[in-house]
Amino acid sequence: MSESRFYKVAGHVFSVTVDGSVAGNAEGTADFFAQCMENYEPFAIQDTKCPGSIQFTMEVKSHAPFDYTEEIRQEDEGQSIVCGHTAAGESVFEFLLRDVSTGILVCSKDYREARLLLAGTSTDLRLQKFALNNALMVLYALATAGLGTALFHSAVVSYKGRGYMFLGKSGTGKSTHARLWLEHVAGAELMNDDNPVVRFFDDAEGAPGAVVFGSPWSGKTPCYRNVQAPIGGIVLLSQAPYNKIARLRGVQAYAALVTSISGKRWDKRIADGLHATENSLAKNVPVWHLECLPDEAAATLCCTHCHSEPVILEGRSPDRIGEESSASLDPSCSRTQDDDA
Repeated sequence: MSESRFYKVAGHVFSVTVDGSVAGNAEGTADFFAQCMENYEPFAIQDTKCPGSIQFTMEVKSHAPFDYTEEIRQEDEGQSIVCGHTAAGESVFEFLLRDVSTGILVCSKDYREARLLLAGTSTDLRLQKFALNNALMVLYALATAGLGTALFHSAVVSYKGRGYMFLGKSGTGKSTHARLWLEHVAGAELMNDDNPVVRFFDDAEGAPGAVVFGSPWSGKTPCYRNVQAPIGGIVLLSQAPYNKIARLRGVQAYAALVTSISGKRWDKRIADGLHATENSLAKNVPVWHLECLPDEAAATLCCTHCHSEPVILEGRSPDRIGEESSASLDPSCSRTQDDDA
């Protein structure tokens, strides 16, 4: 007996159907949802009877022997995603955790329909959740890429009605910097610690705007908040023995965004959709580069400049050029090891 549930993340609706064969106990599919998808509960909605409003569907089934051709493999800190395709042209993504296969996602060509084959993980809750979260993140990113939507690798805080995003490679200090805002910037709140969603909108009057949303995916810090805020600034972080912030523009702003956005960029349709979103964000949202220490002064400097910079919408009013600012500290100051994923 299968069961379907519906979720809405950043305005996009999707459904997850769990086949009874994957439920590992007498409680059945209800227990599976409760144990493996509790982080999706803030985004749950009532059953929708309008198929056109559903962006994608995913069915979770038991594993069966499955053959596909590998195209590329992405590895990061003991986690791997193997990307490939079937003989029929379906896209395939296999999720490995320390070389253990946890599940295989098989997608239709338009990414609107998919099935997740759990690879013998029915008795291991950790592996089930790993496969489910990775599958839904991949499917969400691909199915919404042409809709002005991007799934970021970022920490994000809200402050005085706007969202501020912190980008950087793993280990740079995104979570640390977000925590410094929470500790030293009164009124700051964590929206998401690892994978927020950004949407770029054109409203009824034609004025563009970017909004950041919380999501069911938040890395090592459980922060699954169904919240949203217009973006006040995007900050690329890098470690330094001092604190210094500078505004990025044009190609520099665009380049700062690209490496933090998830997507299958060797698929032209996906790449074109992401490019349009990245281009709109680079033109309309203030983007900064913060070289910093993990200290209160870095958070204060970042907040002061990012929050004081108006969000200028392209073609609406003259842009105010922000002056590069710095606050140098003793280079001998020690820094702590960043703890974000």
